[in-house]
Amino acid sequence: MGVRLVVVDDHRLLAEALASALRLRGHRVLAATAPSAGAAELVVRRTPEVCLLGTGDPTRPGAFESIERIKRERPQVAVVVVGPVPSPHGIAAAFAAGASGYVRQDERIDGVERAVLRARAGETAIAPQLLRRAFTELLNPEEPSDEATRILRSLTRREAEVLLRITEGENTRLIAAGMGVAQSTARTHVQRVLTKLGVGTRLEAAALAARAGIVERWERPAVRRPTRP
Repeated sequence: MGVRLVVVDDHRLLAEALASALRLRGHRVLAATAPSAGAAELVVRRTPEVCLLGTGDPTRPGAFESIERIKRERPQVAVVVVGPVPSPHGIAAAFAAGASGYVRQDERIDGVERAVLRARAGETAIAPQLLRRAFTELLNPEEPSDEATRILRSLTRREAEVLLRITEGENTRLIAAGMGVAQSTARTHVQRVLTKLGVGTRLEAAALAARAGIVERWERPAVRRPTRP
């Protein structure tokens, strides 16, 4: 039997994409919306079995205030956080607020569905590798855990600009025009970005960049913007 769900994320496109995938698997999505700040009000009104709550920064102060309200007013609703690879403090904050699970934002839909089912059953839903990572970081606090920093360090300056343009919805022609390169060169840059991020599509790359807060973190130089037809 399908799970009654509410899907909330700061990025509406991500919320709707996740909701569509879950509907195809037989679950009943009562609502899919943004921003996550309105999650509590929506859950209190619709009373799902599980709320999938997307967050771009689990360490931000007040990131999980909505979970606290949900558990106060609808304690029977299980909340599963969907977010970037968190610091140990991010995981701790989610569960301290009352979350039943934490799923990486790049998890496959199978993994998200397993977390939803476990949460509905009253179980804790978090992948063992996330816990291992958290323990490793607690034992090695000097190691950086910022996902945005890690990703940006893996990209060249030009590749970072390409990723920015992807998040702004530019196609290959616009990327090439804006950067003053041939379209074949632009395609090569795009493919390198996808490979380094470990994703298969531009939509996935944009989603990852949005979740990690890369657009806000990258101090880019002024770049030429082509005029759209």
